[in-house]
Amino acid sequence: MRFVPQIPSTSDPGSWLPFAPLALRWEGGAHPDWAGAVRRGLAVHAVHLPGQSPVEEALEVLRHSLGPDFLVLPAALPANREAGFRLLGHLEALLEATSGRGVKLALRIEGGAEAAVVDLLRQARAEAVGYCWHPGTTDAELLADRLWCGVCEPGSDLRPLQKLGYRWDMALPAEDPATFRAQAAALEAAHPPVLFPAELPTEILGRPVVPDDNVVLGRHWDRS
Repeated sequence: MRFVPQIPSTSDPGSWLPFAPLALRWEGGAHPDWAGAVRRGLAVHAVHLPGQSPVEEALEVLRHSLGPDFLVLPAALPANREAGFRLLGHLEALLEATSGRGVKLALRIEGGAEAAVVDLLRQARAEAVGYCWHPGTTDAELLADRLWCGVCEPGSDLRPLQKLGYRWDMALPAEDPATFRAQAAALEAAHPPVLFPAELPTEILGRPVVPDDNVVLGRHWDRS
Protein backbone atom coordinates (compact mmCIF):
# COMPACT_ATOMS: atom_id res chain seq x y z
CA MET A 1 0.00 0.00 0.00
CA ARG A 2 1.08 3.57 -0.56
CA PHE A 3 1.27 5.94 2.40
CA VAL A 4 0.13 9.49 1.70
CA PRO A 5 0.22 12.46 4.08
CA GLN A 6 -3.05 13.66 5.56
CA ILE A 7 -2.73 17.36 6.36
CA PRO A 8 -5.15 20.10 7.46
CA SER A 9 -6.95 21.77 4.55
CA THR A 10 -5.78 25.14 5.89
CA SER A 11 -2.10 24.15 5.54
CA ASP A 12 0.11 25.75 2.90
CA PRO A 13 0.52 23.02 0.24
CA GLY A 14 3.92 24.32 -0.90
CA SER A 15 6.17 22.06 1.15
CA TRP A 16 3.98 19.03 0.45
CA LEU A 17 4.10 19.11 -3.35
CA PRO A 18 6.76 16.32 -3.59
CA PHE A 19 4.52 13.99 -1.56
CA ALA A 20 1.47 14.10 -3.82
CA PRO A 21 -1.10 12.69 -3.82
CA LEU A 22 -2.27 14.12 -0.52
CA ALA A 23 -5.23 13.60 1.79
CA LEU A 24 -6.83 16.57 3.53
CA ARG A 25 -8.47 16.87 6.92
CA TRP A 26 -11.21 19.42 6.27
CA GLU A 27 -11.16 22.39 8.64
CA GLY A 28 -13.96 24.46 7.15
CA GLY A 29 -11.92 26.00 4.35
CA ALA A 30 -8.78 25.65 2.27
CA HIS A 31 -5.50 27.55 2.19
CA PRO A 32 -5.66 30.05 -0.72
CA ASP A 33 -2.71 28.38 -2.47
CA TRP A 34 -4.57 25.09 -2.92
CA ALA A 35 -6.44 26.30 -6.00
CA GLY A 36 -3.22 27.09 -7.85
CA ALA A 37 -1.52 23.89 -6.66
CA VAL A 38 -4.39 21.77 -7.97
CA ARG A 39 -4.28 23.57 -11.32
CA ARG A 40 -0.57 22.73 -11.52
CA GLY A 41 -1.38 19.07 -11.09
CA LEU A 42 -1.32 18.46 -7.33
CA ALA A 43 -3.54 15.43 -6.76
CA VAL A 44 -5.84 15.22 -3.73
CA HIS A 45 -6.59 11.61 -2.90
CA ALA A 46 -9.29 12.16 -0.26
CA VAL A 47 -10.87 14.84 1.88
CA HIS A 48 -11.86 13.65 5.36
CA LEU A 49 -14.88 15.57 6.67
CA PRO A 50 -15.53 16.20 10.38
CA GLY A 51 -19.15 15.18 9.82
CA GLN A 52 -21.02 17.68 12.00
CA SER A 53 -22.90 18.90 8.92
CA PRO A 54 -21.80 16.45 6.22
CA VAL A 55 -23.85 17.83 3.33
CA GLU A 56 -22.79 21.44 3.93
CA GLU A 57 -19.17 20.39 4.49
CA ALA A 58 -19.08 18.36 1.28
CA LEU A 59 -20.63 21.15 -0.77
CA GLU A 60 -18.00 23.56 0.56
CA VAL A 61 -15.23 21.13 -0.42
CA LEU A 62 -16.68 20.84 -3.92
CA ARG A 63 -16.83 24.62 -4.19
CA HIS A 64 -13.04 24.78 -3.80
CA SER A 65 -12.52 22.54 -6.87
CA LEU A 66 -9.90 20.35 -5.19
CA GLY A 67 -10.79 17.37 -7.37
CA PRO A 68 -10.55 14.65 -4.68
CA ASP A 69 -11.03 11.00 -5.49
CA PHE A 70 -12.97 10.45 -2.26
CA LEU A 71 -15.00 12.35 0.28
CA VAL A 72 -14.76 10.49 3.59
CA LEU A 73 -17.58 10.87 6.11
CA PRO A 74 -17.70 9.52 9.66
CA ALA A 75 -20.62 7.20 10.42
CA ALA A 76 -21.65 6.25 13.95
CA LEU A 77 -23.87 3.38 15.02
CA PRO A 78 -27.44 4.49 14.22
CA ALA A 79 -29.15 4.85 17.61
CA ASN A 80 -32.60 4.31 16.10
CA ARG A 81 -34.49 4.16 12.80
CA GLU A 82 -34.60 7.94 12.60
CA ALA A 83 -30.80 8.15 12.80
CA GLY A 84 -30.50 5.50 10.11
CA PHE A 85 -32.86 7.38 7.79
CA ARG A 86 -30.93 10.59 8.48
CA LEU A 87 -27.67 8.95 7.42
CA LEU A 88 -29.28 7.62 4.25
CA GLY A 89 -30.73 11.06 3.55
CA HIS A 90 -27.28 12.64 3.82
CA LEU A 91 -25.84 10.04 1.48
CA GLU A 92 -28.62 10.51 -1.06
CA ALA A 93 -28.08 14.29 -1.10
CA LEU A 94 -24.31 13.84 -1.44
CA LEU A 95 -24.60 11.28 -4.22
CA GLU A 96 -26.74 13.73 -6.13
CA ALA A 97 -24.33 16.62 -5.45
CA THR A 98 -21.27 14.62 -6.54
CA SER A 99 -22.85 13.02 -9.61
CA GLY A 100 -20.62 13.52 -12.64
CA ARG A 101 -17.77 15.06 -10.62
CA GLY A 102 -15.62 11.93 -10.45
CA VAL A 103 -15.64 11.80 -6.65
CA LYS A 104 -16.81 8.83 -4.58
CA LEU A 105 -18.20 8.69 -1.05
CA ALA A 106 -16.57 6.53 1.62
CA LEU A 107 -17.82 6.02 5.18
CA ARG A 108 -15.39 5.88 8.09
CA ILE A 109 -17.55 3.69 10.29
CA GLU A 110 -17.30 3.79 14.07
CA GLY A 111 -15.61 0.68 15.44
CA GLY A 112 -18.17 -1.99 16.25
CA ALA A 113 -20.85 -0.40 14.06
CA GLU A 114 -19.71 -2.02 10.80
CA ALA A 115 -22.41 -4.70 10.67
CA ALA A 116 -25.26 -2.28 11.40
CA VAL A 117 -24.14 0.35 8.88
CA VAL A 118 -23.32 -2.16 6.15
CA ASP A 119 -26.70 -3.81 6.63
CA LEU A 120 -28.41 -0.41 6.46
CA LEU A 121 -26.67 0.42 3.17
CA ARG A 122 -27.43 -3.04 1.80
CA GLN A 123 -31.14 -2.61 2.52
CA ALA A 124 -31.09 0.78 0.83
CA ARG A 125 -29.13 -0.66 -2.14
CA ALA A 126 -26.48 2.03 -1.66
CA GLU A 127 -23.81 0.17 -3.65
CA ALA A 128 -22.26 3.47 -4.78
CA VAL A 129 -20.99 4.18 -1.25
CA GLY A 130 -17.74 2.61 -0.07
CA TYR A 131 -15.75 2.40 3.14
CA CYS A 132 -12.62 3.85 4.71
CA TRP A 133 -10.56 1.71 7.08
CA HIS A 134 -9.21 3.30 10.28
CA PRO A 135 -7.41 2.00 13.40
CA GLY A 136 -10.72 1.60 15.24
CA THR A 137 -12.18 -0.70 12.59
CA THR A 138 -13.14 -4.00 14.22
CA ASP A 139 -14.27 -5.98 11.15
CA ALA A 140 -12.29 -5.11 8.02
CA GLU A 141 -13.47 -8.25 6.24
CA LEU A 142 -17.06 -7.03 6.40
CA LEU A 143 -16.02 -3.92 4.44
CA ALA A 144 -13.69 -5.70 2.02
CA ASP A 145 -15.90 -5.61 -1.07
CA ARG A 146 -15.89 -1.79 -1.15
CA LEU A 147 -12.86 -0.86 0.97
CA TRP A 148 -11.66 2.09 -1.10
CA CYS A 149 -9.30 3.99 1.18
CA GLY A 150 -7.86 4.12 4.68
CA VAL A 151 -6.31 6.30 7.35
CA CYS A 152 -3.85 5.02 9.94
CA GLU A 153 -1.55 6.17 12.73
CA PRO A 154 2.16 5.61 13.40
CA GLY A 155 2.45 2.07 14.68
CA SER A 156 -0.95 0.94 13.37
CA ASP A 157 -1.33 -2.79 12.86
CA LEU A 158 -2.19 -3.14 9.18
CA ARG A 159 -2.04 -6.94 9.08
CA PRO A 160 -5.85 -7.27 8.83
CA LEU A 161 -5.68 -5.23 5.62
CA GLN A 162 -2.75 -7.21 4.26
CA LYS A 163 -4.71 -10.39 4.90
CA LEU A 164 -7.43 -8.98 2.64
CA GLY A 165 -4.91 -7.96 -0.02
CA TYR A 166 -5.52 -4.23 0.42
CA ARG A 167 -2.86 -2.30 -1.53
CA TRP A 168 -4.35 1.14 -2.15
CA ASP A 169 -3.57 4.51 -0.58
CA MET A 170 -3.33 4.81 3.19
CA ALA A 171 -3.48 8.30 4.71
CA LEU A 172 -1.14 9.08 7.60
CA PRO A 173 -1.81 12.29 9.61
CA ALA A 174 1.24 14.51 9.20
CA GLU A 175 2.54 17.73 10.70
CA ASP A 176 5.74 18.24 8.72
CA PRO A 177 7.43 16.50 5.75
CA ALA A 178 10.42 15.14 7.69
CA THR A 179 8.30 13.46 10.36
CA PHE A 180 5.94 12.05 7.76
CA ARG A 181 8.83 10.61 5.76
CA ALA A 182 10.21 8.81 8.82
CA GLN A 183 6.83 7.50 9.99
CA ALA A 184 5.84 6.33 6.51
CA ALA A 185 9.18 4.53 6.09
CA ALA A 186 8.64 2.70 9.39
CA LEU A 187 5.17 1.58 8.33
CA GLU A 188 6.41 0.46 4.91
CA ALA A 189 9.14 -1.60 6.55
CA ALA A 190 6.69 -3.22 8.96
CA HIS A 191 4.08 -3.89 6.28
CA PRO A 192 5.68 -4.76 2.92
CA PRO A 193 3.41 -4.76 -0.14
CA VAL A 194 1.22 -7.76 -0.88
CA LEU A 195 0.09 -8.94 -4.31
CA PHE A 196 -2.74 -11.22 -3.27
CA PRO A 197 -4.88 -11.64 -0.14
CA ALA A 198 -3.80 -14.35 2.27
CA GLU A 199 -7.28 -15.82 2.05
CA LEU A 200 -9.48 -15.47 -1.01
CA PRO A 201 -13.03 -14.26 -0.27
CA THR A 202 -15.80 -16.82 -0.23
CA GLU A 203 -18.44 -14.23 -1.06
CA ILE A 204 -18.51 -10.97 -3.02
CA LEU A 205 -21.54 -8.65 -2.93
CA GLY A 206 -23.60 -11.44 -1.45
CA ARG A 207 -22.68 -13.97 -4.16
CA PRO A 208 -20.54 -17.05 -3.51
CA VAL A 209 -17.11 -17.17 -5.15
CA VAL A 210 -16.87 -20.38 -7.17
CA PRO A 211 -13.40 -21.41 -8.42
CA ASP A 212 -13.16 -21.72 -12.19
CA ASP A 213 -11.43 -25.00 -13.05
CA ASN A 214 -10.78 -23.70 -16.57
CA VAL A 215 -8.36 -21.05 -15.26
CA VAL A 216 -4.78 -22.32 -15.27
CA LEU A 217 -1.80 -20.35 -13.96
CA GLY A 218 1.22 -19.94 -16.23
CA ARG A 219 4.24 -22.16 -15.76
CA HIS A 220 6.24 -19.40 -14.10
CA TRP A 221 3.95 -19.57 -11.05
CA ASP A 222 5.27 -23.10 -10.36
CA ARG A 223 8.89 -22.00 -10.14
CA SER A 224 10.39 -21.94 -6.63
